[in-house]
Amino acid sequence: MSADRTFVIVGAGHAGGRAAQAMRQYGFDGRILLIGEEPHVPYERPPLSKELIVTDAGLEKVRLHDAAWYAENRIELIAANAAISIDPASKAVGLADGRTIGFDRLMLTTGARVRRLPVPGADLDGVFYLRTIEDSEAIRARIAAGTEVAVIGGGFIGLEIAGSAAKRGAGVTVLEAADRLMGRSIAPEVSDWFARMHRDRGVDLRLGVSVAAIEGDGAATGVQLGDGTVVPATVVVIGIGILPNVEIAQAAGLAVDNGIVVDDRGRTSHPDIWAAGDVANQPNAFAGRRLRLESYQNAQDQAAAVARNLCGADEAHEDSLWVWSDQHDVNLQMTGAPESWDSLLWRGDPGEGRFTVFYMAGGRIVAVNTVNNGREMRPARMLMESGRIVDPAALADTSVKLLKLARS
Repeated sequence: MSADRTFVIVGAGHAGGRAAQAMRQYGFDGRILLIGEEPHVPYERPPLSKELIVTDAGLEKVRLHDAAWYAENRIELIAANAAISIDPASKAVGLADGRTIGFDRLMLTTGARVRRLPVPGADLDGVFYLRTIEDSEAIRARIAAGTEVAVIGGGFIGLEIAGSAAKRGAGVTVLEAADRLMGRSIAPEVSDWFARMHRDRGVDLRLGVSVAAIEGDGAATGVQLGDGTVVPATVVVIGIGILPNVEIAQAAGLAVDNGIVVDDRGRTSHPDIWAAGDVANQPNAFAGRRLRLESYQNAQDQAAAVARNLCGADEAHEDSLWVWSDQHDVNLQMTGAPESWDSLLWRGDPGEGRFTVFYMAGGRIVAVNTVNNGREMRPARMLMESGRIVDPAALADTSVKLLKLARS
């Protein structure tokens, strides 16, 4: 590895932090600069909707490494200083403080930002989005026993926040525009199970509703629905998705389409610029199409693989699309991203709260959900990734070990 080369990583979140770490682990001995807009060392985001709301855990709970680790590994962390421009021709990055930093190779891990809800009252005190550690701490500070909380959005983030708020004793109402929960991620039958689970734990679910406004005089007092109904709430958390931060790449002339377009090595349309994490639109051989993945595992694994490619490796990254969500005391894990399936095969008793669901197409597994049954995910993924036809009776029989099936 050439010690006189400079690699710059723009975006100091989870993906950026793991990328810098992977470069050093691979043996790159040159200069590494990690540039981030937030005033923190890189940290993991999944706990923001769970542990950091339920408990008093802080940055120490979620950071990848402390500041000393970056110094010890000669990684120059430039925090609280956004990159605002890229000049591909001169191979330089412009920073908000006026500095210009040259690079030999550049990696973009710019992540995503929350999608805003364009309704009156969305700027009132007591209205929150969740993306940063400050957001999580602000939400936690406002939730206590008896607090009326409205969560707008019935996806992973909204439901995780609902579960966390309920654990703190708040009264929680979830407002979802679709007719079911997590509609982009799981089958209707699994959605129905989760709806019952949330209601059994005291959450008021309102499905198929629209939000007209957030009411209040300076501070939120309720959410007005499209039919005029008002849901009382002094805390409103909006979780309606994220948008990839592509602006700096687009302005630099890189190919952009629902994210920064990359190949299976993570390379963009410029030969010396790569991208990874939430912002990267990548090919996925298993799914048979391009995807932009918003998951912890992709942020970690793709970032590391792409970082090694910057250093000289030639490694195709292939993600099996494994994600998880913890809601109340229930762990949901998912793998696969099917656009259709023939049937669902249930393994275990949903009434007992622990089961696995196989999405079947042509006798093959195209996706898997486990509910409080994470130990079955690894062999289930092995079976899915093999692409072979599987005996449905054996899959459904809980006395048959999935690992034995996968290895047979």
